[in-house]
This record gives sequence, C-alpha cells and structure tokens, in this order.
Amino acid sequence: MAGGWTHDGGVLDQIEDTVTDGVLHARARLPSGEGSLFCDECGEDIPEARRRALPGCRTCIACQTGRDRKVVIGGINRRGSKDSQLR
Repeated sequence: MAGGWTHDGGVLDQIEDTVTDGVLHARARLPSGEGSLFCDECGEDIPEARRRALPGCRTCIACQTGRDRKVVIGGINRRGSKDSQLR
C-alpha cells in the first residue's frame, strides 16, 4: 500500500533506494590501492592485523576513528511530505 501519489510498492522502492545509496556510500569510503605500514597522519605503525583485515588502509585505528567522526552524511529526503514537494 503506497501513500499519496505513489504507485503500489512505492514505499518499498524508497526504502530499497535508501539502502542502496547507503551501501554505495560505504563502499566508496573503503580504502583502495596499496596500503601502508605507517599511518599517513601520525606516523605510527599500522598493526598487521588491521592491514590484513582492511587491505589498502593508510591510517591507524585512532586516526581513522577521528576521520570517521568528521564525516557528514547527507542525502535525499525521499520521504518528504507532499506539501514540501509542492513548494
């Protein structure tokens, strides 16, 4: 059951699109290329377990945690009200 002007299954389409966007965003943030033995930010050793678990990583856990806190996630409001869409 869809609401407003959407077709049947429209809400499920919105949910699927939102999940797909989230997955694509997360994959885009994964490191790629050759990794490093030392952190690019602080110069400390990157533990071997981290390098094996996340090939291509270039930051230690502490520096990556700081980077992750700064990430601003924006997106499209697919669930806006009809009134907001008419403006």
